[in-house]
Amino acid sequence: MNRDDTTPTPAEERLVGASADREDQAVEAALRPKDLGEFIGQEKVREQLDLVLRAARARGATADHVLLSGAPGLGKTTLSMIIAAEMGAPIRITSGPAIQHAGDLASILSSLQEGEVLFLDEIHRMSRPAEEMLYMAMEDFRVDVIVGKGPGATAIPLELPPFTLVGATTRAGLLPPPLRDRFGFTAHMEFYSPHELERVVHRSASLLDVMIEPDGAAEIAGRSRGTPRIANRLLRRVRDYAQVKADGVITREIAAAALAVYEVDARGLDRLDRAVLEALLKLFGGGPVGLSTLAVAVGEERETVEEVAEPFLVREGLLARTPRGRVATPAAWAHLGLTPPQALAAGNGQQDLFGA
Repeated sequence: MNRDDTTPTPAEERLVGASADREDQAVEAALRPKDLGEFIGQEKVREQLDLVLRAARARGATADHVLLSGAPGLGKTTLSMIIAAEMGAPIRITSGPAIQHAGDLASILSSLQEGEVLFLDEIHRMSRPAEEMLYMAMEDFRVDVIVGKGPGATAIPLELPPFTLVGATTRAGLLPPPLRDRFGFTAHMEFYSPHELERVVHRSASLLDVMIEPDGAAEIAGRSRGTPRIANRLLRRVRDYAQVKADGVITREIAAAALAVYEVDARGLDRLDRAVLEALLKLFGGGPVGLSTLAVAVGEERETVEEVAEPFLVREGLLARTPRGRVATPAAWAHLGLTPPQALAAGNGQQDLFGA
């Protein structure tokens, strides 16, 4: 079934979804740090990238091609803009799904200026012909433009000015090795710690002119699922609540009350997450249960449960995927305040957890 690109997916509709909607994009443009010194978190990536950029500036050369991988909302786009700013170069932004033909890529590459940064988001979704053209462009700064069709087709070499490609992907495993090998620097973006997210919340609150107390920032950070984009979104919703229901100052109590209204609990679970856990625990005794059966029980599509809800539940240690189906962990029972079956409580539920 075809879906209009403007129609939000279940992940995009969620307050704790990591995908950026138009409001997020507009706000993020104002909140983005302008250099590596302002960028919070990702300490190793920042240190390594700083060395790469400083060395390139010292040589008077363009920076090596950079590949950034990691979950949505961790700062890949922001880092690409910082790379351009640190190199004093313009940036061109596009995405893999927008490049469906080699001609699309050739048109972009041929219009680049010397030293320009080309940011290619979701690079793993680029078409294969364009991908093969990119190999030569990255390595030799040259592309072959095919003119004509059939036996009379002619390849015309087109020289390109040196440029820096910054590729971003949420699924690095889908990138073919020849493409990965052409990046001079690769980095994986990790989820943020609560302390780092507190710093993000304080910085964003300052830029948004929002009064926030340290315990209020900690409350928001603890429910942000390790993702700065979610932290900023929750901050905006709590700000709205504080302005309407209180004196505009965000305290721990105000943040907790606001996020209760939006059904985001203390661990960052929302309505869908809790529905999956409640069905698994109350209807199926903690599992194992098949994914399709679980999806029917919560009234959602199989793909929604698997791709939207499960990744965070697994990362939080609340749900396990086993060969026999989905299984709730003891932490899931504790989080929902339910009593596990006697066998599980006694520690005899290991065979279900590991599918033995």
